[in-house]
Amino acid sequence: MASNFLDKIFENNKKWIQDKLSLQRNYFNELGKGQKPESLYIGCSDSRVTAEELMGLNPGEVFVHRNIANMVINIDLNTMSVVEYAVEHLKVSHLVVCGHYACGGVKAAMQSADLGLLNPWLRCIRDVYRLHKDELNAIEDEEKKYDRLVELNVQEQCVNLIKTAVVQKAYRQRDLTVHGWVFDVHSGKLIDLNIDFERILKEIMEIYHLD
Repeated sequence: MASNFLDKIFENNKKWIQDKLSLQRNYFNELGKGQKPESLYIGCSDSRVTAEELMGLNPGEVFVHRNIANMVINIDLNTMSVVEYAVEHLKVSHLVVCGHYACGGVKAAMQSADLGLLNPWLRCIRDVYRLHKDELNAIEDEEKKYDRLVELNVQEQCVNLIKTAVVQKAYRQRDLTVHGWVFDVHSGKLIDLNIDFERILKEIMEIYHLD
């Protein structure tokens, strides 16, 4: 079974190469020249959620980082390295945190089960619940509460981005914007949460301002 699965992947790869070359003979030569993405996309690792495909973009047009529940955790060296590289070296103009409804990571964080190694990661999502517990506890429908936590988690991860030195520095020096989106897996729609970046930036600067 595993062999059949891998054989299919490599056959798909051959077909993909042929399809690309049939449309553009120099496709891979152009791809090898480098990348100039306009944005960094931080999304969930969920296998149902793509990055370039849902935005209709091609390779090289967006820098992508994915983890469980699209988290931006300040002591996560992986995520922080990606942010640093995207902002400081690729000079992206847009930072996008994109969550999605029916997120397994967010749903797991709403449960009281001991999930071992996942516990400290999910605790960061539970911290989001704690910050917004009055609003969330007032929602009686569990699915709607779950969806709202997905949205609030995106918002808090955007705040975590704004707290970082590299983002604050780039914001002062050039045009850089943080965006919070949600992908609706039930409809395929990409939703802009229209988070007020300017207001949040002003509110947190008293505590998180970095020179």
